[in-house]
Amino acid sequence: MNFLRRRLSDSSFMSNLPNGYMTDLQRPDPPAPSPPTVPASSPGSFSSITNAVKQTAASAAGFVEQSAPSPSLSKKFKILLVIDEPQHEWAKVFRGKKVLGEYDIKVEQAEFSEVNLVAHSNGTCNVDMQVIRGGTKVVRSFRPDFVLVRQHAFSMAQNEDFRNLIIGLQYAGVPSVNTLDSIYNLCDKPWAFSQLINNQKRLGSDKFPLINQTFYPNYRDMITTPSFPVVVKIGHAHSGMGKVKVDNVSDFQDIASVVAITQTYCTTEPFVDAKYDIRVQKIGADYKAYMRTSISGNWKSNTGSAMLEQVAMTDKYKSWVDTCSEIFGGLDICAIKAICGKDGNDYITEVVGSSMQLIGDHQAEDRQLISEVVLAKMNQALTTRSSSASRSPARSPQGQKPTTVQPQQVTELSSPKPSATTTEQPKPQPQGSPSASPGKPKDLPPKPTPPAKPIPPVRRNSKPQLQPKPQSPTPPKALPKPQAPTQPQAPEPTLASDATHPAQVQSPAKSSQPSSNVPAQAQAKPPSPSQNPDKSQSLTNAFNAFSDSSFFRGVSGSGGDGQEEAKAETIRNLRKSFASLFSD
Repeated sequence: MNFLRRRLSDSSFMSNLPNGYMTDLQRPDPPAPSPPTVPASSPGSFSSITNAVKQTAASAAGFVEQSAPSPSLSKKFKILLVIDEPQHEWAKVFRGKKVLGEYDIKVEQAEFSEVNLVAHSNGTCNVDMQVIRGGTKVVRSFRPDFVLVRQHAFSMAQNEDFRNLIIGLQYAGVPSVNTLDSIYNLCDKPWAFSQLINNQKRLGSDKFPLINQTFYPNYRDMITTPSFPVVVKIGHAHSGMGKVKVDNVSDFQDIASVVAITQTYCTTEPFVDAKYDIRVQKIGADYKAYMRTSISGNWKSNTGSAMLEQVAMTDKYKSWVDTCSEIFGGLDICAIKAICGKDGNDYITEVVGSSMQLIGDHQAEDRQLISEVVLAKMNQALTTRSSSASRSPARSPQGQKPTTVQPQQVTELSSPKPSATTTEQPKPQPQGSPSASPGKPKDLPPKPTPPAKPIPPVRRNSKPQLQPKPQSPTPPKALPKPQAPTQPQAPEPTLASDATHPAQVQSPAKSSQPSSNVPAQAQAKPPSPSQNPDKSQSLTNAFNAFSDSSFFRGVSGSGGDGQEEAKAETIRNLRKSFASLFSD
């Protein structure tokens, strides 16, 4: 039948039928079949089959339309994962509600046993869900934006421990109601009871009447108890499971052997002869209080027949539930259980989180209240997530502004080339060099202005020539020997400047120092070819000075160190002139 529904609901199947075959199914308003078209042998059988096929096709088409997603959900929606039993249809509760004013809510509902997930440290959580709906297995995979937990995550009685799923959701940072931190902390009742003990110590037994309780981590210490009868609660269980009333020591030792088999902890409480039980619940800002009285006479008011009625919300009950809602960072949905004994005293026994059962005649209203809490928390969580995500794109345009402005600035500076050149030309002027001529390239340093006339060689024996003597610390006789092999390796700019100014060269150490009138760029670069005539002129002057008879007369006329120094100076000048001439 399912195969027939799928085939008849397929439009391609109907369009490929031969002409005249099952035309009553192809027309939207089929007329009544005429007698000639019905075989005489079985007129009723064919019409009944045709009507059945039409009804099946119509029902199949209606089923497809109902299961198809609405157009609004296919555009913009947020996924809400609800962990609850299938009889509670949360999709109807959230129908028509929106998050952030524009996102629809797509509800994916399943039980803990039907869910598996993979969580990543980057904040993504892939949930795989396998549920049975109407006898059909439905497999889905999605990433939830929010989680509503309405089931107990841990129950030892049913051997169902789903704390690993809570850890996975917390690992991916999925927001939820209640918080995943509180849900995990409520997975052990003694752990939650320890928080109630702290409240009693802070407020006092009068304002927060907590029942006395004893905790046994294992069976070994279960030897005796302060008084009998007691109620033994084995492990972490719900709905009255794992609770045993013990009246004497022998029964208590028997229960200890049962605890040994379970390999878990247990607690004991004094048995209270209850007049009725009190349950106070808080959903957001809504408070309700219920009274449950056993009719069957069972000491467990939640077992057997009991009468449930809503009672007035008192300040005492409100104070109890408000105090309990502050544990583990805050519980948006919670309930406390208390016993009103026949002695007239109240005893708070337990606190439950978002997995509490809804009771009374206002369950539909409570579900709407839960949906409002979920919407408020979803808006808060998604707003925080969107604001954090919008801050990073907001920073990127600001970081790109200098990038977009920089090409414009470069264009503005590079387009007026003459002005840029004008601003760069005066830079060498503070260094004492003349401005470059229009015919010379820009990158070459300006040539230092040579003297108008070389210093005549006759002045070498005069008094100004003898001035460098006190500046040279080394004896003049030792100068020619080390200078002979090393002078050709002197830097060329220094040789060029020395050849141009032969009278200013006193010693090798002094010759290596740049002149204050010559720029550093001119000394660092090799001499240009235009300087070769100056070198030839200086060499000619040196030869003229060497061949002048007045030179020898001056040397022979003067004696002592002056003659030796003059000879050494002349030889050095000749060597420098030769080195500068052939260095190019």
